Amino acid sequence: MASTLEILRRLNLHEVEYVLVGGMAGVLYGSSLVTEDVDVCASFEPENLGKIVSALGDLNPRHRMNPNHPPLALNAVELAGFKNLYLITDLGQIDLLSEISGVGGYPEVSRYSIAANMKGLVCKVLDIDSLIRARRAVGRPKDLQAAAELEVIRRRLKGRASQ
Repeated sequence: MASTLEILRRLNLHEVEYVLVGGMAGVLYGSSLVTEDVDVCASFEPENLGKIVSALGDLNPRHRMNPNHPPLALNAVELAGFKNLYLITDLGQIDLLSEISGVGGYPEVSRYSIAANMKGLVCKVLDIDSLIRARRAVGRPKDLQAAAELEVIRRRLKGRASQ
């Protein structure tokens, strides 16, 4: 969790436009399913890509999906050709996604986000309803399992809110 917080702290420090999604977002709601990476939906506009480079550039970012793990091009112009970035860094893995299945691109994802505080670090997190919708839209067994667990958590949270 410490490396996750450090990655998010760096994104915040450089004012990257992003929303936490995926497994870590689920953990914030109470999911017991562990994840090895940080998944964020980010704006892939040139200015934001430049901020991503500034935030992660000194962490030795490399392309995770290529078996040779080539280094990430550290300029926004080259990164503009990507739809998603799957990276491994000195602090761990981060997936930067331009859109989320079942929700939409960064503007829509941002609209369906809430502010969350993780040990003093505030960031936007996809709301639980949209997170469930995204997991169902992906449809892999592990995502369907996560969606089912999040539905139980959502019912519990709604029960507490009505008391």
